[in-house]
Amino acid sequence: MPIRAGDIEVYLGPTEQGGPDSLIAPIVAFIDGARRRQNLMIAVQEIDNQEIAEAIIRARLRGVNVDLVVEQSYLLGKSRPDDLMEALQPGGAHEVNRFLFNAILRSTADVKMDFNPSIFHQKFMVLGNSVLTGSTNFTTTGVTKNLNHVVEIHNRGVATAFKDEFNEIKHGRFGKRSVDREETPKEAIVSETRVKPLFAPDHGPEMEIMKQILKAQKRIDFAVFTFAKSSGIDDALISAHKRGVKITGVLDRRQGNQDWAAKDSLKKAGIKLKLAGGRGALGKLHHKLMVIDDKLAVFGSFNYTKPANRSNDENIVVIGELFNRADKGGKIARAARKEIDRIAEEFGTPA
Repeated sequence: MPIRAGDIEVYLGPTEQGGPDSLIAPIVAFIDGARRRQNLMIAVQEIDNQEIAEAIIRARLRGVNVDLVVEQSYLLGKSRPDDLMEALQPGGAHEVNRFLFNAILRSTADVKMDFNPSIFHQKFMVLGNSVLTGSTNFTTTGVTKNLNHVVEIHNRGVATAFKDEFNEIKHGRFGKRSVDREETPKEAIVSETRVKPLFAPDHGPEMEIMKQILKAQKRIDFAVFTFAKSSGIDDALISAHKRGVKITGVLDRRQGNQDWAAKDSLKKAGIKLKLAGGRGALGKLHHKLMVIDDKLAVFGSFNYTKPANRSNDENIVVIGELFNRADKGGKIARAARKEIDRIAEEFGTPA
C-alpha cells in the first residue's frame, strides 16, 4: 500500500523486486482518471511499456486532450540508413519505442520530441490539480526491474508549477534555453505538509539539496542512481559527516563504480556506502532519493551530477514536516528511509 498523507501519495517499488508498491498501477490509474475534454500533460524520457501506451491511447479515444513530450534519442536509429527501403524496415534498438510512439501519434494525441541536445529526463504528468512524478521511466524495465518511486500530489499550486514547466517544454525551451525564466515555484502547504517543486536547470535543485543537507542534525540516508564527483552534494555530505551527522547511502552498482563517481571520496571521508543492482532479476537502483532526519525527503528525476543541474531537464519535489511537528511530512520521510534500509539490507553489498 502506498504511503498516504492527505493529498500526497508515495509509491515505493516495484513489487516485482520486493517493494511495497506496484509502480505501473498508479501510472495507469492516473491516466485512466482523465475525462473527456480534460488536459493530460505528459513529459517523460521514454515510453516502451505497452500497458502505459494503451492507457494513453484510451484516454485520447475517450476525448481527453493529450499532450506528450518524449526524449528524441529513443526514437532514432543508431546509424543512418542507406536508402528509403532500409529506413522503412522495422527492427534495431528501441523499435518498441518507435512502434508505441507511432500508435500514440495515430490516436491524434499532440506528440512532440524534445530536441534538447542534453538529456530530457523528466518523468511527470499533470491532470487538473494533480501531479504524478518521481524517478520511474514509463518503461517495462522501469516499472518491473528497477528500484524506483512514484509520487502523486493533489494541489493546485503544485500542479500550476508543473503546468508552467510543461508549457516551457512544449514551446521548445529545453535545458539551458529555459534558464531565463525568473519565477521560482512557491512552496505549498499540502495536507499540513511542506511541498516544494523545483526544476533544473532553472532553479538549481542541487543548491536546494545542499541547503537541506546543511540543516541536517542527526542523520541523512540516500539511494541514488548516478552520483558524480562533479556534483557539490558529495562535499555537502562530507561536511555534514564531519560535524557528526550519521550518513548512510546506497548507490547503483554499475554507476557507483565509474571513475567519475563520488563513491571513493565519500568512502574516504568515512561515509558508509553500499552498492545495489545489476544482479539476478534486479535491474538498476534507479531512485534519486534522500531523507534528512526522518523529517524531510527529496524525490524526483534529479541525479546528482553537473549535467543534471546545468543542462538536462529534471525535477525534484521536497516534502517535509510543517514547522518541526511530527506530522505527515515525517510519515513520508520515515517510509522512504525504511525503503532505503530495505534496499541496503536485501540487495546491498559494501562499496
